[in-house]
Amino acid sequence: MTTLRKNLLQLGVTTAAAIGLSLGAGTAFATPAGPGVTGKIISQTTLGGTDYILRQVTIPPGQSTGWHYHDGTLYGFVQQGTLSHFDSDCESDGVYRAGSGLTEPSGADHVHIGRNLGTTDVVLDVLYVLPHGAPLSEDAPNPGCDFQ
Repeated sequence: MTTLRKNLLQLGVTTAAAIGLSLGAGTAFATPAGPGVTGKIISQTTLGGTDYILRQVTIPPGQSTGWHYHDGTLYGFVQQGTLSHFDSDCESDGVYRAGSGLTEPSGADHVHIGRNLGTTDVVLDVLYVLPHGAPLSEDAPNPGCDFQ
């Protein structure tokens, strides 16, 4: 595990412990994720009732994660490419370039999609802080946007 990944995992665990995350609660990807979108679990541990999962996600050019939400908070770091992030109002809520971080809050009221509008793969390191046993993501229908 690289130093960056270790630091990201440590930061997420420390942050979660410091602010007392105890979220109420398996591997599902939002439907439909674009062709070639992949995820690889790097590290996983459970402390108390919380799962901490470090995962590398790759989104090829022109593809997306599909519409989804999470049962816990996610902390991401863009290793490569540019991630365009959209909320359920079909509005951009962030453009994240290599070297930047992002946080996704939990709950069905935070439906979103990550899109790769660039020409190179987007590679993300993502720390999932989830209730024990919760899926990585929960599928959500397109909220009426003219893109997927």
